[in-house]
Amino acid sequence: RPCISTSRRVVKAGAAVFGGDSKKASWVKLASACHISSVAPFQRSFTTTSKKVDKVVTRAMAESSDGKPVSGLPINLKGKRAFIAGIADDNGYGWAIAKSLAAAGAEILVGTWVPALNIFETSLRRGKFDESRVLPDGSLMEITKVYPLDAVYDKPEDVPEDVKTNKRYAGSSDWTVQEAAESVKKDFGSIDILVHSLANGPEVSKPLLETSRNGYLAALSASSYSYVSLLKHFLPIMNPGGSSLSLTYIASERIIPGYGGGMSSAKAALESDTKVLAFEAGRKHRIRVNTISAGPLRSRAAKAIGFIDTMIEYSVANAPLQKELSADEVGNTAAFLA
Repeated sequence: RPCISTSRRVVKAGAAVFGGDSKKASWVKLASACHISSVAPFQRSFTTTSKKVDKVVTRAMAESSDGKPVSGLPINLKGKRAFIAGIADDNGYGWAIAKSLAAAGAEILVGTWVPALNIFETSLRRGKFDESRVLPDGSLMEITKVYPLDAVYDKPEDVPEDVKTNKRYAGSSDWTVQEAAESVKKDFGSIDILVHSLANGPEVSKPLLETSRNGYLAALSASSYSYVSLLKHFLPIMNPGGSSLSLTYIASERIIPGYGGGMSSAKAALESDTKVLAFEAGRKHRIRVNTISAGPLRSRAAKAIGFIDTMIEYSVANAPLQKELSADEVGNTAAFLA
């Protein structure tokens, strides 16, 4: 086993022969190599000291700008292309994931909910997101293309007439899951990373006993099956060895009073589906499938719950490190899994 000394040299210990004087000789040799003054204490137990240990910082990065080896653990996604479904502003997990993937060198494509598309693209074009687009190296995250997307509908014939004629969808086309995948294939040919960062529960503020059937099924459709549909339609254009990610929440396995409308059930379904999809997509397409159980974040979408601040306060009070979750931490986790 390697022994790291105070001089930062790494010495590989040879195979020890445990028998006769050779055992003592091996310990002496190992102790000498590691600058241990006494052999006996080392044999009896491992003791700790108050020596200062340098922190190791892990960041998502493509490479250092000056060509020198990067510090920490480099995550190199250069040459990879990611499609992130569910970004409509710059303060959610989807945006943070996009930034981390971009910092690691990936090309970013975005799928935005149709009613929010115009505002998002306008804000992006006018530079309102420039401050939050800044990457660790000082450059700005580039979004190659933004696609309209409503992951509740798989194909054009699934869209109800009242949605087709809704003014919030006017001017947009090819926004069902099937059409979005076809558009990406036409424009870029393939992707390597698929991220599902969307959910919706129209009755999320209602207790489960007061949730209607339609509200319950709508939550599962938008928050769970939408991931199955995305993966189903994007798998044919994903390069082998690629990665697919989604975001879940601890309400899938524990009671979070107030997180209603069937959303806890939707997250439980998402996690169950992730296991099955990991097997099926892994065996058939060599695609990795994971979900990240992120804590509560004060995002625009989360405010619909009505008590997001209370959820965050509770999380901070009960978390081992007792700190508020940063979206960047989730973004870097996604970059690692990508």
